[in-house]
Amino acid sequence: QHGLPFGGHLAEGQPVLHTFAVKAASLVPVLRLLADEGIGCEVASPGELALARAAGVPAAHTVLDSPAKTRAELREALGLGIALNADNPQELARLEALVGPDGPGIPGAGAPLGLRVNPQLGGGAIDAMSTATATSKFGVALQDPGAREWVVRAYLDRPWLTRLHSHTGSQGIPLELMAQGARATYELAEEINAAAGRQQIDTLDLGGGLPVNFASDEITPAFSDYARLLARTVPGLFDGRYGLVTEFGRSLLAKAGTVLSRVEYTKSSGGRHIAVTHAGTQVAVRTVFTPDAWPLRVAAYDAKGIPRTTEPTVQDVAGPCCFAGDLVARGRELPLLSEGDHVALLDTGAYYFSNPFGYNSLPRPGVYGFTVDGEGGEDGEGGVGLATVREPQTPESIVTESGGAHRDALR
Repeated sequence: QHGLPFGGHLAEGQPVLHTFAVKAASLVPVLRLLADEGIGCEVASPGELALARAAGVPAAHTVLDSPAKTRAELREALGLGIALNADNPQELARLEALVGPDGPGIPGAGAPLGLRVNPQLGGGAIDAMSTATATSKFGVALQDPGAREWVVRAYLDRPWLTRLHSHTGSQGIPLELMAQGARATYELAEEINAAAGRQQIDTLDLGGGLPVNFASDEITPAFSDYARLLARTVPGLFDGRYGLVTEFGRSLLAKAGTVLSRVEYTKSSGGRHIAVTHAGTQVAVRTVFTPDAWPLRVAAYDAKGIPRTTEPTVQDVAGPCCFAGDLVARGRELPLLSEGDHVALLDTGAYYFSNPFGYNSLPRPGVYGFTVDGEGGEDGEGGVGLATVREPQTPESIVTESGGAHRDALR
């Protein structure tokens, strides 16, 4: 359980698998670090599955979720013994053709299988992050006419379906809505098991991630806050009858990462100070395109890495991309930046350096882990050790992935 959400509320021996949403930090060394702590992977594409396997994450600690799995992806997951959740009736029919009584008998097909449902509870502050709305593209919409009855029948007709999965969203979603989603999932599982006359559903996959506070260093909400709320809202989750799966991502790593960039130039336009840096849309796509939903704190440092402490001045912090809106901070009060200074985009350990945007064919930056040891030298500073997580992308690799080997293909 590793100190994550449910430690103080679980029944003795209750099985729990905490997985990490690979999309939040698609970096093999990061997945390996988490795997060493017993945290598995939630994957949503063939690429993410390949990353999890490269990190050495066991199949038993991997869950495949995606609304668009191909037949080949289903076969691969089944062959590896990876748990997966069908998103819709058509996908469930494909699964049945593979694992049902008339299926081909795929090795590993005894892996846990479930169905994703959408309790249609509503959205949060960020529409794009709200996955339990009335018209969400995910899962079987439980409140649509006849849907709940269809789900119950689907389980009764398929004894190999043993999991139930729902996901209410992450950033911008209040904890109360997440807890309501867990309660709706639990109540549906209870209904299905009662209809089956046995505990057919033995595991509840509680998708969704905690929102992150991007306004300060404070970690709010805490996993313990969520655990206490779940214990009050759905006490049956913790009586030991159901195994539990979680799929946290951003909330695990956001505050563990920082994007650093040099200030290449400074200028003034229309009376507005502008610092031009190398950190823009290509590393902070959500912040640039939807700044109100994804604001980031920016810290200012001089060329030696010493924090700037001069009087705050309203300025823009711009990136290198060739469009006017490439700004990671707009009209922000910061110590006035100068050429050669550095800016730090804080709380970017998830969904930033690991998920780049290929605008202008800008190279993906290097990613490095660090440790600070002891008191250091005479100046009292700790010794810093660096580890390469991902090499900086080279111009040669950009050419390669842009078809360089096929230069004359269209002549």
